[in-house]
Amino acid sequence: MYSKSVWTKYENYDAIMSFNEDYKKFITNGKTERLCVKEAEKLAVAKGFKPLSSFTTIKPGDKIYDINRNKNICLFVVGNETLEKGLNILGAHIDSPRLDVKQNPLYESTDFALLDTHYYGGIKKYQWVTIPLALHGVVCKKDGTKIDISIGEDQNDPILGISDLLIHLSADQMQKTAAKVIEGEDLDLMLGSIPLKDAEKDKVKMNVLKLIKEKYDFEEEDFLSAEIEVVPAGAARDYGLDRSMVAGYGHDDRVCAYTSLRAVLDLDVIPNKTACCILVDKEEIGSVGATGAQSSYFIDLIAELLNKEGNYSDLVLRHTLSSSNMLSSDVSAGVDPLFLGVNELKNSAFLGKGLVFNKYTGARGKSGCNDANPEFVAYLRNIMDNNNIYYQTAELGRVDQGGGGTIAYILANYNMNVIDAGIAVLNMHSPMEIVSKADVYEAYLGYLTFIKA
Repeated sequence: MYSKSVWTKYENYDAIMSFNEDYKKFITNGKTERLCVKEAEKLAVAKGFKPLSSFTTIKPGDKIYDINRNKNICLFVVGNETLEKGLNILGAHIDSPRLDVKQNPLYESTDFALLDTHYYGGIKKYQWVTIPLALHGVVCKKDGTKIDISIGEDQNDPILGISDLLIHLSADQMQKTAAKVIEGEDLDLMLGSIPLKDAEKDKVKMNVLKLIKEKYDFEEEDFLSAEIEVVPAGAARDYGLDRSMVAGYGHDDRVCAYTSLRAVLDLDVIPNKTACCILVDKEEIGSVGATGAQSSYFIDLIAELLNKEGNYSDLVLRHTLSSSNMLSSDVSAGVDPLFLGVNELKNSAFLGKGLVFNKYTGARGKSGCNDANPEFVAYLRNIMDNNNIYYQTAELGRVDQGGGGTIAYILANYNMNVIDAGIAVLNMHSPMEIVSKADVYEAYLGYLTFIKA
């Protein structure tokens, strides 16, 4: 079962198109977790949000944000009810599949300087060759200096890339499976081919190091404490002759991150329950580490809010969590007309049909899923229908075809109501993903409805 097309809901598409222009800017400028947090903080400050550290007490209507290690941001609009009555939470992740530069990456081979990488998250490796690539990240020197890196986005910048074997010599390569046609250790970026004239060896590599020193003032050994990500170069673009879609890198899951963020930023009333948007890292590799959803950061933050409310205890913290409702705002697999066989069409997500609720994700026998309570699903159906929000329900493909996961089960471990609610995507985990502009706008309205309820 799926809803009518969202496009039929509107007499004109001005609001949809305008909202998506803002979204395109966000994902164009926010190609890494750190960049997303910077963009989110700018938007939050412009809307009157203040750092948590500036509050000694909190009251209804306060607009608060907090940043963790430059890779998480959490925003709150304090509600009329006490925190112990629970929060309405929108949770999304801002990491996306990519290539990471290794700690000892730079080498020379056959008069080319190359940069060694390790892929991050689930990718089809062959999709990352022969496309324009950019570098974003930070280099942290021993003296505490932090250098921001951005190469390949400005029109005056060079781009980087990974070569592939020409078809004329590919007889052996073409016999390999798709998983092996490009190996992970072969995803190395070409950096240059001009030798440094007075170098004794590795002349091209030494010339690249000279250029790095001149422009960014760091040495080869500083790669040891660098975090540089390799991502597709270029801006998000309109897709389709009718401009109905957005093509870009990182829709998974920055499309849900942006719509969740905007919902909290645009909240124009003091809600009953405190509204929250939490953007996390590391979902693509298991939500691990200090900035992943399994970190204690979010729970520590709620404890801090309770303390500023004057009502902290371990028992009250537990009551707050178990009384909360959450939409795990993550994308869903959209039906592709060229690959219908991987879907069971009665329970699939379609582009242009609105916000997608996945009662469960997981794989095979629902392994690793949250499986939301039907009472919570009924509650959401009611508020969405009452506010004319177009939505659909879906599973992640046919049973035994594959599967996937989100952060839903992690927050559900604290005994709160959680369900996956996101946007249908084509080409998921590829360098160029596709979403419907109508779904982006409808998800924003759905999230806004949820936190106002």
